[in-house]
Amino acid sequence: MLGWILYSKSKSELDELDNGVNRLLQAAEAKGITLEVFKPEEFELVVSRNDKKSIFINNKETAMPDFLIPRIGSQTSYFGLAVIRQIERLGVYSCNSSQTIEIVKDKLQMHQLLAHHQLPTPNTMLVKFPIDAGLVKQQIGFPLVVKNITGTEGKGIYLIHSEEQFVDLMELLYANNPASHVILQEFIQSSYGKDLRVFIVGGKVIGCIKRYSESSFKANFSRGGKVASYDLTPEIEHLATTTARLVNLDIAGVDILFDNEGFKICEANSSPGFKGLEKVIGHTVAEQILDYIVDRLERATTA
Repeated sequence: MLGWILYSKSKSELDELDNGVNRLLQAAEAKGITLEVFKPEEFELVVSRNDKKSIFINNKETAMPDFLIPRIGSQTSYFGLAVIRQIERLGVYSCNSSQTIEIVKDKLQMHQLLAHHQLPTPNTMLVKFPIDAGLVKQQIGFPLVVKNITGTEGKGIYLIHSEEQFVDLMELLYANNPASHVILQEFIQSSYGKDLRVFIVGGKVIGCIKRYSESSFKANFSRGGKVASYDLTPEIEHLATTTARLVNLDIAGVDILFDNEGFKICEANSSPGFKGLEKVIGHTVAEQILDYIVDRLERATTA
């Protein structure tokens, strides 16, 4: 069986920081699966009415794989999405799909979807310049969280403590890029420096960990946060699996905030890292991802 990983680096460029891709390669080798890694920039897209079973990579016509694993997540560019769509159009299963990735990378659209289905999320507002600080204070309040609409791994996220600090930041953003796409979110004080990461494969939770930081309000493991096991409750499982189901995420990392006696959904990730999770539950995540893909393909063949 042959699979491709679509990533921000080619196979020869990988290093020890590329944990998720390295673990998938390791697991694939142990299972007898051939897995290659490509960057979107290595593809040439030629669209025609003929459903060819090949695509151009590095200017060479290349036979299609059995499956694709996109691992760029919210940083997937328009061209990257086009590559995934083309591979899907040629009959290859993508885990996750281009449509799902496009929805999940837009944080506002995700919160609109979650709110529509009556799921608990922080109050969220899209920034429109010039900003009305009075309206923001009324609807969101201070402190608040400012996020890039497509940020990932805790990048582009700021905790703003006061209206004055908020106005200064908005003026800076507007001066540098009046077309900035930024959202504002209610700050959940009870989740300061901690959250939950729930990892889902094929609609089932395979792990739940608490992430926490002793020096920052952001708890991302990739940014120095720590991890610990956390008991999965029916409420947490419901919030995480429902979020994944709403956008058809085959692989999902759902981040959940502590909110007094309950929880709120922070965001979903279509290419979640799992180094922190494997530190807690052992090296099984990459294997479970590949097992799910193989099982799905086998069931599709016999259906």
